[in-house]
Amino acid sequence: MGDSAIYDCRMPIRTIQTALACILPCGALLGGDAAAQAPRFEVVVSSEVRSEPVTGRLILVVAKTREPEPRYQVSPSGAAMFAVDLDQVAAGRISTIDTTSLGYPGGLADLPEGKYWVQAVVNVYHRVSRADGHTIWVPFNDGRQAPFQVAEGNLLSTPMEVQVTRGGITRITIDQVVPRESDPVDTEWVKHFKIRSPRLSAFWGRPVFLHATALLPRGYATETGRRYPTIYTLGHSVPFSFTTDSTRVRERGVISPVTGVETGFDFYQAWSADSFPRMVAISFEQQTPYFPDGYSVNSANNGPYGDAIVEEVIPFLEDTLRLLKAPHARLMEGASTGGWSALGLQLRYPDFFGGAWVLQPDPIDFRRYQLVNIYDDANAFTIPLGAFGSAERPFRRSVEGQVVWTVRQLSRFEEVLGTRGRSGYQLGAWEANYGPVGADGYPRPLWSRLTGVIDKEVAAYMKAEGYDLREYAERNWASLGPRLAGKLHFFSGDMDDFYLNLAVYRFEDFAKATKDPASDAAFSYGRPMKGHSWHAFPWAELVRRMDAHVTQNGRSH
Repeated sequence: MGDSAIYDCRMPIRTIQTALACILPCGALLGGDAAAQAPRFEVVVSSEVRSEPVTGRLILVVAKTREPEPRYQVSPSGAAMFAVDLDQVAAGRISTIDTTSLGYPGGLADLPEGKYWVQAVVNVYHRVSRADGHTIWVPFNDGRQAPFQVAEGNLLSTPMEVQVTRGGITRITIDQVVPRESDPVDTEWVKHFKIRSPRLSAFWGRPVFLHATALLPRGYATETGRRYPTIYTLGHSVPFSFTTDSTRVRERGVISPVTGVETGFDFYQAWSADSFPRMVAISFEQQTPYFPDGYSVNSANNGPYGDAIVEEVIPFLEDTLRLLKAPHARLMEGASTGGWSALGLQLRYPDFFGGAWVLQPDPIDFRRYQLVNIYDDANAFTIPLGAFGSAERPFRRSVEGQVVWTVRQLSRFEEVLGTRGRSGYQLGAWEANYGPVGADGYPRPLWSRLTGVIDKEVAAYMKAEGYDLREYAERNWASLGPRLAGKLHFFSGDMDDFYLNLAVYRFEDFAKATKDPASDAAFSYGRPMKGHSWHAFPWAELVRRMDAHVTQNGRSH
Protein backbone atom coordinates (compact mmCIF):
# COMPACT_ATOMS: atom_id res chain seq x y z
CA MET A 1 0.00 0.00 0.00
CA GLY A 2 1.01 3.60 -0.34
CA ASP A 3 1.95 6.29 -2.76
CA SER A 4 2.57 4.50 -6.05
CA ALA A 5 5.35 6.87 -6.80
CA ILE A 6 7.13 5.75 -3.64
CA TYR A 7 5.27 2.53 -3.45
CA ASP A 8 5.10 0.98 -0.03
CA CYS A 9 1.97 -0.13 -1.81
CA ARG A 10 2.97 -0.03 -4.93
CA MET A 11 6.46 1.12 -7.34
CA PRO A 12 10.25 0.84 -7.14
CA ILE A 13 12.10 3.73 -5.50
CA ARG A 14 14.88 3.35 -8.05
CA THR A 15 12.59 4.65 -10.77
CA ILE A 16 10.24 7.14 -9.15
CA GLN A 17 10.78 9.99 -6.72
CA THR A 18 7.69 11.95 -5.77
CA ALA A 19 7.30 15.70 -5.37
CA LEU A 20 4.67 16.41 -2.75
CA ALA A 21 3.70 20.00 -3.54
CA CYS A 22 0.15 20.23 -4.93
CA ILE A 23 -0.55 22.67 -7.71
CA LEU A 24 -4.16 22.85 -6.52
CA PRO A 25 -5.68 21.90 -3.22
CA CYS A 26 -6.45 18.23 -3.96
CA GLY A 27 -10.10 17.76 -4.84
CA ALA A 28 -10.86 21.48 -4.92
CA LEU A 29 -12.49 23.00 -7.97
CA LEU A 30 -11.56 26.59 -8.58
CA GLY A 31 -14.42 27.45 -10.88
CA GLY A 32 -13.42 29.71 -13.76
CA ASP A 33 -14.03 30.82 -17.28
CA ALA A 34 -16.26 29.32 -19.90
CA ALA A 35 -14.93 26.32 -21.81
CA ALA A 36 -14.24 28.45 -24.87
CA GLN A 37 -11.79 30.56 -22.88
CA ALA A 38 -10.03 27.69 -21.15
CA PRO A 39 -6.46 26.80 -22.15
CA ARG A 40 -5.91 23.98 -24.64
CA PHE A 41 -2.98 21.69 -25.37
CA GLU A 42 -2.31 20.09 -28.74
CA VAL A 43 -0.03 17.05 -28.65
CA VAL A 44 1.54 15.25 -31.59
CA VAL A 45 3.77 12.18 -31.73
CA SER A 46 6.81 12.73 -33.90
CA SER A 47 7.24 10.24 -36.76
CA GLU A 48 10.89 10.03 -35.74
CA VAL A 49 9.98 8.16 -32.56
CA ARG A 50 6.91 6.22 -33.72
CA SER A 51 6.11 5.13 -37.24
CA GLU A 52 2.96 3.06 -36.60
CA PRO A 53 -0.29 4.33 -35.04
CA VAL A 54 -0.39 4.31 -31.25
CA THR A 55 -3.10 3.13 -28.88
CA GLY A 56 -2.69 4.10 -25.25
CA ARG A 57 -3.27 6.73 -22.60
CA LEU A 58 -1.99 10.27 -23.24
CA ILE A 59 -1.24 11.93 -19.91
CA LEU A 60 -0.26 15.59 -19.75
CA VAL A 61 1.56 16.42 -16.52
CA VAL A 62 1.53 20.07 -15.43
CA ALA A 63 3.99 20.90 -12.65
CA LYS A 64 5.25 23.96 -10.83
CA THR A 65 8.89 22.89 -11.03
CA ARG A 66 11.28 21.48 -13.63
CA GLU A 67 13.02 19.05 -11.26
CA PRO A 68 12.27 16.28 -10.92
CA GLU A 69 10.82 15.92 -14.42
CA PRO A 70 7.04 16.42 -14.37
CA ARG A 71 6.46 12.71 -15.12
CA TYR A 72 8.19 11.86 -11.83
CA GLN A 73 5.86 14.20 -9.94
CA VAL A 74 2.79 12.05 -10.67
CA SER A 75 1.18 11.34 -7.31
CA PRO A 76 -2.13 12.00 -5.59
CA SER A 77 -0.16 14.70 -3.75
CA GLY A 78 1.82 15.87 -6.74
CA ALA A 79 1.39 17.53 -10.13
CA ALA A 80 -1.83 18.22 -12.00
CA MET A 81 -2.72 15.79 -14.80
CA PHE A 82 -5.09 15.73 -17.77
CA ALA A 83 -5.59 12.72 -20.00
CA VAL A 84 -7.34 11.17 -22.99
CA ASP A 85 -7.34 7.71 -24.57
CA LEU A 86 -5.64 7.28 -27.93
CA ASP A 87 -7.03 4.82 -30.44
CA GLN A 88 -4.72 4.07 -33.38
CA VAL A 89 -3.52 7.66 -33.61
CA ALA A 90 -1.04 8.21 -36.43
CA ALA A 91 2.20 10.11 -36.00
CA GLY A 92 1.74 13.80 -36.67
CA ARG A 93 -1.96 13.79 -35.88
CA ILE A 94 -3.04 16.25 -33.19
CA SER A 95 -4.51 14.92 -29.94
CA THR A 96 -6.20 17.60 -27.89
CA ILE A 97 -6.30 18.11 -24.15
CA ASP A 98 -9.16 20.49 -23.37
CA THR A 99 -12.11 20.95 -21.03
CA THR A 100 -13.59 17.61 -22.13
CA SER A 101 -10.48 15.81 -20.85
CA LEU A 102 -10.62 14.35 -17.37
CA GLY A 103 -8.20 16.04 -15.01
CA TYR A 104 -6.79 15.75 -11.53
CA PRO A 105 -7.27 17.33 -9.09
CA GLY A 106 -9.74 19.31 -11.21
CA GLY A 107 -10.54 20.07 -14.84
CA LEU A 108 -8.43 22.16 -17.19
CA ALA A 109 -10.72 25.15 -16.69
CA ASP A 110 -9.66 25.14 -13.03
CA LEU A 111 -5.95 25.52 -13.80
CA PRO A 112 -4.85 29.04 -12.79
CA GLU A 113 -3.04 31.14 -15.36
CA GLY A 114 0.71 31.22 -14.94
CA LYS A 115 3.98 29.55 -15.78
CA TYR A 116 4.26 25.77 -15.58
CA TRP A 117 6.55 22.94 -16.62
CA VAL A 118 4.64 20.48 -18.77
CA GLN A 119 5.43 17.02 -20.11
CA ALA A 120 3.30 14.61 -22.14
CA VAL A 121 3.60 10.85 -21.65
CA VAL A 122 1.90 8.10 -23.65
CA ASN A 123 1.42 4.83 -21.82
CA VAL A 124 1.46 2.57 -24.88
CA TYR A 125 -1.06 -0.29 -24.97
CA HIS A 126 -0.65 -3.62 -26.76
CA ARG A 127 -3.39 -5.76 -28.27
CA VAL A 128 -3.65 -9.14 -26.57
CA SER A 129 -6.05 -12.04 -27.04
CA ARG A 130 -6.51 -14.00 -23.83
CA ALA A 131 -7.48 -17.61 -23.37
CA ASP A 132 -10.86 -16.52 -21.97
CA GLY A 133 -11.82 -15.19 -25.40
CA HIS A 134 -11.37 -11.47 -24.66
CA THR A 135 -9.19 -9.25 -26.83
CA ILE A 136 -8.09 -6.11 -24.99
CA TRP A 137 -5.54 -3.30 -25.14
CA VAL A 138 -3.23 -3.07 -22.11
CA PRO A 139 0.35 -2.15 -21.19
CA PHE A 140 2.60 -5.20 -21.43
CA ASN A 141 6.26 -5.75 -20.69
CA ASP A 142 8.65 -8.61 -19.84
CA GLY A 143 7.58 -8.90 -16.21
CA ARG A 144 9.93 -6.40 -14.61
CA GLN A 145 8.43 -3.76 -12.35
CA ALA A 146 8.17 -0.55 -14.35
CA PRO A 147 5.62 2.23 -13.76
CA PHE A 148 4.41 3.95 -16.90
CA GLN A 149 6.81 6.89 -16.50
CA VAL A 150 9.82 4.63 -17.14
CA ALA A 151 8.31 1.64 -18.96
CA GLU A 152 10.28 0.60 -22.02
CA GLY A 153 8.71 1.79 -25.28
CA ASN A 154 6.49 4.45 -23.76
CA LEU A 155 6.59 7.87 -25.39
CA LEU A 156 7.26 11.25 -23.83
CA SER A 157 8.01 14.86 -24.62
CA THR A 158 10.92 16.95 -23.46
CA PRO A 159 9.83 19.00 -20.44
CA MET A 160 9.06 22.58 -21.45
CA GLU A 161 8.13 25.74 -19.58
CA VAL A 162 4.92 27.32 -20.82
CA GLN A 163 2.72 30.28 -20.00
CA VAL A 164 -0.85 29.11 -19.52
CA THR A 165 -3.44 31.73 -20.39
CA ARG A 166 -7.20 31.78 -20.89
CA GLY A 167 -7.90 30.65 -24.42
CA GLY A 168 -4.23 29.97 -25.08
CA ILE A 169 -3.06 27.02 -27.16
CA THR A 170 0.14 25.15 -26.29
CA ARG A 171 1.66 22.73 -28.81
CA ILE A 172 3.71 19.81 -27.55
CA THR A 173 5.72 17.31 -29.57
CA ILE A 174 6.41 13.85 -28.20
CA ASP A 175 10.00 13.29 -29.26
CA GLN A 176 11.40 10.58 -26.98
CA VAL A 177 11.02 6.85 -26.42
CA VAL A 178 11.75 5.35 -23.02
CA PRO A 179 14.75 3.07 -23.57
CA ARG A 180 15.13 -0.43 -22.21
CA GLU A 181 16.57 -0.51 -18.72
CA SER A 182 19.85 -2.38 -18.55
CA ASP A 183 19.71 -5.87 -17.10
CA PRO A 184 20.94 -6.25 -13.51
CA VAL A 185 24.39 -7.73 -13.11
CA ASP A 186 25.02 -10.88 -11.13
CA THR A 187 27.60 -10.79 -8.33
CA GLU A 188 29.10 -13.25 -5.89
CA TRP A 189 26.12 -12.67 -3.63
CA VAL A 190 23.22 -11.77 -5.91
CA LYS A 191 21.86 -13.80 -8.85
CA HIS A 192 19.02 -12.88 -11.21
CA PHE A 193 16.63 -15.13 -13.14
CA LYS A 194 14.07 -14.51 -15.89
CA ILE A 195 11.60 -17.39 -16.01
CA ARG A 196 8.95 -17.96 -18.67
CA SER A 197 5.66 -19.18 -17.23
CA PRO A 198 3.83 -21.67 -19.49
CA ARG A 199 0.61 -21.19 -17.51
CA LEU A 200 0.59 -17.40 -17.74
CA SER A 201 1.76 -17.45 -21.35
CA ALA A 202 -1.15 -19.70 -22.28
CA PHE A 203 -3.57 -17.39 -20.46
CA TRP A 204 -2.33 -14.21 -22.15
CA GLY A 205 -1.60 -15.68 -25.59
CA ARG A 206 1.95 -14.33 -25.54
CA PRO A 207 5.15 -14.99 -23.55
CA VAL A 208 4.88 -13.97 -19.90
CA PHE A 209 7.92 -13.88 -17.62
CA LEU A 210 8.51 -13.68 -13.90
CA HIS A 211 11.80 -12.44 -12.49
CA ALA A 212 13.53 -13.71 -9.37
CA THR A 213 16.45 -12.20 -7.50
CA ALA A 214 18.35 -14.43 -5.09
CA LEU A 215 20.61 -13.34 -2.26
CA LEU A 216 23.06 -16.16 -1.55
CA PRO A 217 24.60 -17.02 1.83
CA ARG A 218 28.22 -17.14 2.84
CA GLY A 219 29.91 -20.28 1.53
CA TYR A 220 27.34 -20.97 -1.18
CA ALA A 221 29.93 -21.26 -3.97
CA THR A 222 32.17 -23.72 -2.11
CA GLU A 223 29.70 -25.80 -0.08
CA THR A 224 28.23 -27.43 -3.18
CA GLY A 225 26.78 -30.42 -1.35
CA ARG A 226 24.63 -28.29 0.89
CA ARG A 227 20.97 -27.38 0.42
CA TYR A 228 19.46 -24.26 1.93
CA PRO A 229 16.13 -23.15 3.41
CA THR A 230 14.55 -20.24 1.61
CA ILE A 231 12.92 -16.96 2.54
CA TYR A 232 10.58 -15.70 -0.17
CA THR A 233 10.40 -11.97 0.39
CA LEU A 234 7.31 -10.71 -1.39
CA GLY A 235 6.19 -7.33 -2.63
CA HIS A 236 7.52 -4.42 -4.62
CA SER A 237 8.51 -1.78 -2.14
CA VAL A 238 12.21 -0.97 -2.11
CA PRO A 239 15.37 -2.59 -3.48
CA PHE A 240 17.05 -4.73 -0.88
CA SER A 241 19.86 -2.70 0.64
CA PHE A 242 22.99 -4.82 0.25
CA THR A 243 26.49 -3.72 -0.63
CA THR A 244 29.91 -5.12 0.05
CA ASP A 245 31.39 -1.62 -0.08
CA SER A 246 30.71 0.78 2.79
CA THR A 247 31.12 3.76 0.42
CA ARG A 248 28.36 2.60 -1.95
CA VAL A 249 24.72 3.42 -1.35
CA ARG A 250 23.09 0.21 -2.50
CA GLU A 251 23.34 -2.71 -4.84
CA ARG A 252 20.05 -3.90 -6.29
CA GLY A 253 19.22 -7.27 -4.85
CA VAL A 254 16.41 -8.91 -2.94
CA ILE A 255 13.35 -6.73 -2.48
CA SER A 256 12.32 -6.36 1.15
CA PRO A 257 10.14 -3.72 2.76
CA VAL A 258 11.69 -3.83 6.20
CA THR A 259 15.38 -2.99 5.72
CA GLY A 260 15.07 0.76 6.22
CA VAL A 261 16.76 0.55 9.63
CA GLU A 262 19.92 -0.96 8.13
CA THR A 263 22.28 0.45 5.57
CA GLY A 264 23.38 -1.82 2.76
CA PHE A 265 26.78 -2.25 4.29
CA ASP A 266 25.38 -2.95 7.78
CA PHE A 267 23.21 -5.72 6.42
CA TYR A 268 26.08 -7.12 4.35
CA GLN A 269 28.18 -7.35 7.51
CA ALA A 270 25.46 -9.33 9.26
CA TRP A 271 24.58 -11.56 6.29
CA SER A 272 28.21 -12.41 5.46
CA ALA A 273 29.29 -13.14 9.04
CA ASP A 274 30.35 -16.70 9.76
CA SER A 275 27.83 -16.96 12.59
CA PHE A 276 24.85 -15.74 10.54
CA PRO A 277 22.22 -18.30 9.43
CA ARG A 278 22.78 -19.88 6.04
CA MET A 279 19.62 -19.22 4.05
CA VAL A 280 18.76 -18.05 0.54
CA ALA A 281 16.48 -15.03 0.22
CA ILE A 282 14.49 -14.68 -3.00
CA SER A 283 12.25 -11.91 -4.27
CA PHE A 284 9.93 -11.91 -7.28
CA GLU A 285 8.99 -9.37 -9.89
CA GLN A 286 5.62 -10.19 -11.44
CA GLN A 287 4.46 -7.10 -13.31
CA THR A 288 0.99 -7.50 -14.78
CA PRO A 289 -0.78 -5.26 -17.30
CA TYR A 290 -2.66 -3.71 -14.37
CA PHE A 291 -0.05 -3.28 -11.63
CA PRO A 292 3.64 -3.81 -10.80
CA ASP A 293 2.72 -6.91 -8.79
CA GLY A 294 0.41 -9.85 -9.43
CA TYR A 295 -0.04 -10.52 -5.68
CA SER A 296 0.98 -14.16 -6.25
CA VAL A 297 -2.66 -15.12 -6.64
CA ASN A 298 -4.77 -16.77 -9.32
CA SER A 299 -6.98 -14.13 -10.90
CA ALA A 300 -9.68 -13.97 -13.55
CA ASN A 301 -8.12 -10.81 -14.97
CA ASN A 302 -4.40 -11.46 -14.52
CA GLY A 303 -4.21 -15.23 -14.83
CA PRO A 304 -2.79 -17.98 -12.58
CA TYR A 305 0.05 -16.14 -10.83
CA GLY A 306 -0.33 -18.25 -7.68
CA ASP A 307 0.00 -21.55 -9.52
CA ALA A 308 2.85 -20.12 -11.61
CA ILE A 309 4.82 -19.24 -8.48
CA VAL A 310 4.18 -22.51 -6.69
CA GLU A 311 4.22 -25.00 -9.55
CA GLU A 312 6.69 -23.44 -12.00
CA VAL A 313 8.96 -20.79 -10.51
CA ILE A 314 9.76 -22.24 -7.09
CA PRO A 315 10.48 -25.77 -8.40
CA PHE A 316 12.85 -24.26 -10.99
CA LEU A 317 14.66 -22.24 -8.33
CA GLU A 318 14.87 -25.19 -5.95
CA ASP A 319 16.64 -27.24 -8.60
CA THR A 320 18.85 -24.40 -9.80
CA LEU A 321 19.91 -22.99 -6.42
CA ARG A 322 20.15 -26.16 -4.31
CA LEU A 323 17.24 -25.23 -2.09
CA LEU A 324 15.65 -27.58 0.41
CA LYS A 325 12.51 -29.08 -1.09
CA ALA A 326 10.47 -29.25 2.07
CA PRO A 327 7.53 -27.18 3.37
CA HIS A 328 9.26 -26.27 6.65
CA ALA A 329 12.14 -24.77 4.62
CA ARG A 330 9.90 -22.54 2.46
CA LEU A 331 9.14 -19.40 4.45
CA MET A 332 7.62 -16.11 3.36
CA GLU A 333 7.71 -12.53 4.54
CA GLY A 334 6.17 -9.48 3.01
CA ALA A 335 4.80 -6.05 3.82
CA SER A 336 1.82 -4.24 2.35
CA THR A 337 1.22 -5.88 -1.04
CA GLY A 338 3.72 -8.53 0.02
CA GLY A 339 1.93 -9.02 3.33
CA TRP A 340 -1.33 -9.84 1.57
CA SER A 341 0.55 -12.12 -0.84
CA ALA A 342 2.33 -13.99 1.96
CA LEU A 343 -0.92 -14.65 3.80
CA GLY A 344 -2.76 -15.49 0.59
CA LEU A 345 -0.14 -18.04 -0.45
CA GLN A 346 -0.04 -19.61 3.01
CA LEU A 347 -3.83 -19.98 3.07
CA ARG A 348 -4.15 -21.23 -0.51
CA TYR A 349 -1.16 -23.59 -0.36
CA PRO A 350 -1.05 -24.49 3.35
CA ASP A 351 0.98 -27.68 2.89
CA PHE A 352 3.53 -26.16 0.52
CA PHE A 353 4.82 -23.33 2.75
CA GLY A 354 6.08 -23.52 6.31
CA GLY A 355 5.24 -20.07 7.59
CA ALA A 356 4.27 -16.51 6.72
CA TRP A 357 5.46 -13.31 8.40
CA VAL A 358 2.73 -10.87 7.42
CA LEU A 359 3.60 -7.18 7.82
CA GLN A 360 0.97 -4.41 7.46
CA PRO A 361 -0.89 -6.34 4.74
CA ASP A 362 -3.28 -4.86 2.22
CA PRO A 363 -6.87 -5.41 3.41
CA ILE A 364 -7.30 -9.00 4.61
CA ASP A 365 -10.91 -8.47 5.76
CA PHE A 366 -13.13 -6.67 3.26
CA ARG A 367 -15.36 -5.33 5.99
CA ARG A 368 -12.32 -3.12 6.39
CA TYR A 369 -11.27 -2.52 2.80
CA GLN A 370 -9.36 0.25 4.49
CA LEU A 371 -12.34 2.26 5.83
CA VAL A 372 -14.90 0.87 3.36
CA ASN A 373 -17.14 -2.05 4.20
CA ILE A 374 -17.68 -3.30 0.66
CA TYR A 375 -20.61 -5.51 1.73
CA ASP A 376 -22.67 -2.98 3.70
CA ASP A 377 -21.65 0.49 2.50
CA ALA A 378 -23.49 1.94 -0.49
CA ASN A 379 -20.81 4.46 -1.43
CA ALA A 380 -17.04 4.34 -1.04
CA PHE A 381 -16.58 8.13 -1.05
CA THR A 382 -18.77 9.23 1.82
CA ILE A 383 -19.77 8.26 5.33
CA PRO A 384 -23.47 8.97 6.04
CA LEU A 385 -24.10 11.34 8.94
CA GLY A 386 -27.73 11.51 9.89
CA ALA A 387 -30.57 12.16 7.50
CA PHE A 388 -28.85 14.78 5.34
CA GLY A 389 -25.15 15.00 6.16
CA SER A 390 -22.09 13.02 5.11
CA ALA A 391 -18.32 13.11 5.53
CA GLU A 392 -15.56 12.30 3.07
CA ARG A 393 -13.99 8.90 3.63
CA PRO A 394 -10.20 9.07 4.08
CA PHE A 395 -7.76 6.83 2.21
CA ARG A 396 -4.44 7.94 3.66
CA ARG A 397 -3.49 9.70 6.89
CA SER A 398 -0.40 10.77 8.79
CA VAL A 399 0.52 8.90 11.96
CA GLU A 400 -1.04 11.81 13.85
CA GLY A 401 -4.36 11.20 12.09
CA GLN A 402 -4.24 14.06 9.59
CA VAL A 403 -6.05 13.05 6.38
CA VAL A 404 -3.73 13.16 3.38
CA TRP A 405 -5.95 11.71 0.61
CA THR A 406 -9.59 10.78 0.43
CA VAL A 407 -11.06 7.80 -1.42
CA ARG A 408 -12.72 10.25 -3.83
CA GLN A 409 -9.38 11.90 -4.65
CA LEU A 410 -7.55 8.65 -5.26
CA SER A 411 -10.40 7.29 -7.38
CA ARG A 412 -10.34 10.32 -9.67
CA PHE A 413 -6.53 10.24 -9.79
CA GLU A 414 -6.62 6.63 -10.98
CA GLU A 415 -9.30 7.32 -13.59
CA VAL A 416 -7.05 10.02 -15.05
CA LEU A 417 -4.10 7.63 -15.15
CA GLY A 418 -6.06 5.00 -17.01
CA THR A 419 -9.62 4.02 -17.90
CA ARG A 420 -10.92 0.43 -17.67
CA GLY A 421 -8.73 -0.39 -14.70
CA ARG A 422 -5.47 0.51 -16.45
CA SER A 423 -4.21 3.08 -13.93
CA GLY A 424 -1.36 0.87 -12.73
CA TYR A 425 -2.27 2.06 -9.25
CA GLN A 426 -3.82 0.68 -6.07
CA LEU A 427 -7.55 0.48 -6.64
CA GLY A 428 -7.02 -0.92 -10.11
CA ALA A 429 -4.61 -3.50 -8.71
CA TRP A 430 -7.13 -4.83 -6.22
CA GLU A 431 -9.91 -5.03 -8.78
CA ALA A 432 -7.70 -6.84 -11.30
CA ASN A 433 -6.53 -9.33 -8.67
CA TYR A 434 -9.75 -9.88 -6.74
CA GLY A 435 -12.61 -8.96 -9.06
CA PRO A 436 -14.45 -10.44 -12.04
CA VAL A 437 -13.87 -9.76 -15.71
CA GLY A 438 -16.30 -7.21 -17.13
CA ALA A 439 -18.29 -7.70 -20.32
CA ASP A 440 -15.66 -5.65 -22.18
CA GLY A 441 -12.83 -7.93 -21.04
CA TYR A 442 -11.38 -5.46 -18.52
CA PRO A 443 -11.64 -5.67 -14.72
CA ARG A 444 -15.11 -4.81 -13.50
CA PRO A 445 -14.73 -1.96 -10.97
CA LEU A 446 -15.81 -2.40 -7.37
CA TRP A 447 -17.05 1.18 -7.37
CA SER A 448 -17.45 3.97 -9.88
CA ARG A 449 -14.32 6.09 -10.00
CA LEU A 450 -16.40 9.26 -10.35
CA THR A 451 -19.42 8.60 -8.13
CA GLY A 452 -18.19 6.05 -5.56
CA VAL A 453 -21.27 3.83 -5.90
CA ILE A 454 -20.32 0.27 -4.90
CA ASP A 455 -21.19 -2.63 -7.20
CA LYS A 456 -22.51 -5.28 -4.81
CA GLU A 457 -22.15 -8.04 -7.40
CA VAL A 458 -18.41 -7.37 -7.54
CA ALA A 459 -18.22 -7.37 -3.74
CA ALA A 460 -20.06 -10.70 -3.62
CA TYR A 461 -17.68 -12.16 -6.23
CA MET A 462 -14.61 -11.12 -4.23
CA LYS A 463 -16.02 -12.83 -1.16
CA ALA A 464 -17.19 -15.99 -2.92
CA GLU A 465 -13.84 -16.45 -4.67
CA GLY A 466 -11.89 -16.21 -1.43
CA TYR A 467 -10.03 -12.91 -1.84
CA ASP A 468 -11.38 -11.71 1.52
CA LEU A 469 -8.74 -13.69 3.37
CA ARG A 470 -10.35 -13.52 6.79
CA GLU A 471 -13.63 -14.79 5.39
CA TYR A 472 -11.80 -17.48 3.38
CA ALA A 473 -9.92 -18.68 6.48
CA GLU A 474 -13.10 -18.78 8.56
CA ARG A 475 -15.07 -20.62 5.91
CA ASN A 476 -12.34 -23.27 5.52
CA TRP A 477 -11.02 -23.40 9.08
CA ALA A 478 -11.92 -27.03 9.70
CA SER A 479 -9.49 -28.01 6.95
CA LEU A 480 -7.00 -25.13 7.24
CA GLY A 481 -6.64 -24.88 10.99
CA PRO A 482 -4.57 -28.04 11.61
CA ARG A 483 -2.29 -27.19 8.65
CA LEU A 484 -1.54 -23.64 9.84
CA ALA A 485 -0.26 -24.45 13.32
CA GLY A 486 2.78 -22.29 14.12
CA LYS A 487 2.78 -20.70 10.66
CA LEU A 488 1.06 -17.29 10.96
CA HIS A 489 2.82 -14.19 12.30
CA PHE A 490 1.21 -10.74 11.92
CA PHE A 491 2.70 -7.27 12.39
CA SER A 492 1.06 -3.86 12.05
CA GLY A 493 1.47 -0.31 13.28
CA ASP A 494 -1.47 1.03 15.26
CA MET A 495 -1.64 4.13 13.04
CA ASP A 496 -1.02 2.55 9.66
CA ASP A 497 -1.09 5.31 7.03
CA PHE A 498 -3.68 3.38 5.01
CA TYR A 499 -5.79 2.07 7.92
CA LEU A 500 -4.58 -1.46 7.22
CA ASN A 501 -4.33 -2.25 10.93
CA LEU A 502 -8.14 -2.34 11.11
CA ALA A 503 -8.42 -5.50 9.00
CA VAL A 504 -5.59 -7.11 11.00
CA TYR A 505 -7.55 -6.48 14.21
CA ARG A 506 -10.53 -8.28 12.68
CA PHE A 507 -8.38 -11.22 11.61
CA GLU A 508 -7.07 -11.42 15.17
CA ASP A 509 -10.62 -11.41 16.55
CA PHE A 510 -11.42 -14.32 14.26
CA ALA A 511 -8.23 -16.20 15.22
CA LYS A 512 -8.95 -15.84 18.94
CA ALA A 513 -12.44 -17.27 18.46
CA THR A 514 -11.37 -20.38 16.54
CA LYS A 515 -11.89 -23.84 17.96
CA ASP A 516 -11.06 -27.38 16.83
CA PRO A 517 -8.30 -26.34 16.52
CA ALA A 518 -7.68 -23.04 18.25
CA SER A 519 -5.40 -20.81 16.20
CA ASP A 520 -1.92 -20.02 17.54
CA ALA A 521 -1.39 -17.11 15.11
CA ALA A 522 0.82 -14.42 16.66
CA PHE A 523 -0.01 -10.70 16.43
CA SER A 524 2.35 -7.82 17.17
CA TYR A 525 1.41 -4.13 17.02
CA GLY A 526 3.60 -1.07 16.97
CA ARG A 527 2.38 1.51 19.48
CA PRO A 528 1.97 4.39 19.79
CA MET A 529 1.65 6.20 16.47
CA LYS A 530 3.47 3.64 14.34
CA GLY A 531 2.63 3.91 10.66
CA HIS A 532 2.86 1.87 7.49
CA SER A 533 6.67 1.61 7.59
CA TRP A 534 6.79 0.19 11.12
CA HIS A 535 8.74 -3.00 11.64
CA ALA A 536 9.26 -4.89 14.86
CA PHE A 537 12.96 -5.51 14.28
CA PRO A 538 15.67 -5.22 11.60
CA TRP A 539 15.57 -7.67 8.71
CA ALA A 540 18.71 -9.45 9.91
CA GLU A 541 16.87 -10.27 13.13
CA LEU A 542 13.87 -11.52 11.16
CA VAL A 543 16.19 -13.86 9.26
CA ARG A 544 17.52 -15.22 12.54
CA ARG A 545 13.99 -15.88 13.79
CA MET A 546 12.98 -17.58 10.56
CA ASP A 547 16.10 -19.74 10.72
CA ALA A 548 15.12 -20.80 14.25
CA HIS A 549 11.67 -21.68 12.90
CA VAL A 550 13.25 -23.95 10.28
CA THR A 551 15.42 -25.65 12.90
CA GLN A 552 12.45 -26.18 15.21
CA ASN A 553 10.50 -27.90 12.44
CA GLY A 554 13.27 -30.17 11.10
CA ARG A 555 16.25 -28.81 9.21
CA SER A 556 17.47 -31.89 7.25
CA HIS A 557 20.52 -30.42 5.51
